Amino acid sequence: MPDRALPHPVTTEPPGARALLTLAVLALTLVLLIAPLAVVFAEALREGLGAALAALTERDAWSAIRLTLLVAAVSVPLNAAVGLAAAWAIAKFDFRGKAVLITLIDLPFSVSPVVAGLALVLLYGTHGWLGAWLQAHDLKIVFAFPGLLLATLFITFPFVARELIPVMTEQGRAEEEAALTLGASGWHMFRTVTLPNVRWALLYGVLLCNARAMGEFGAVAVISGKIRGQTTTMPIMIEMLYNEYLSVAAFSMAALLAALALLTLALKSLLEWRHADLLSAMRRH
Repeated sequence: MPDRALPHPVTTEPPGARALLTLAVLALTLVLLIAPLAVVFAEALREGLGAALAALTERDAWSAIRLTLLVAAVSVPLNAAVGLAAAWAIAKFDFRGKAVLITLIDLPFSVSPVVAGLALVLLYGTHGWLGAWLQAHDLKIVFAFPGLLLATLFITFPFVARELIPVMTEQGRAEEEAALTLGASGWHMFRTVTLPNVRWALLYGVLLCNARAMGEFGAVAVISGKIRGQTTTMPIMIEMLYNEYLSVAAFSMAALLAALALLTLALKSLLEWRHADLLSAMRRH
């Protein structure tokens, strides 16, 4: 029998080159990620934990925290539902205008958040296209919570859909068609077949959407008017405090925002660790 060919090595670079590349990646990670986070937490605790907590419990700061969490709590479920529906329609059905719909989903990625906020002001503001009608019906969108919500929804809209579309497209329609052939209703088929197959992609999209919703600045800054205690979210409050030379308060708020992002990442990692076997089996299929 002929000798079996030895498997090719994964890489052909010498060990020194691999070590150099690894060190370069670690150095970039340290400079771009770890060091800035460490500086934020160090500055927040520069005058002690008590000073940081006092800055966060101040009335305007607490109002910004509540508003940020409220905007995220409303926008993330809405974008999850709409993104799931849009991904299902694009991946499972053929219709005219599908390419246009995909382009529209990607639109927030290519439009500056500041431009998006300005467009909302020009549409819903006092002198905007719908301003007179809104005033006549005593409805306020700009410089109010509805405006913050609309800006956040626009900026975060693609995250869920863009995570789901490739997964649903790769899975195809065979399982759904089989379920319908066996007599399952449309809702039962979606709940027992489609949704379990995409739950991990849905989770990733929701986590990304939540992180962006809490950290969004540009669009929200334009449409909020930066009214202290009313329309200031955490990123806006950080800027205002820093511009007022209240460094400890600004970095305390920044540290809390970073901690919320790290908590989201930890939750994602925990779920991956708890369900590693199931996740591996899904990826193989």
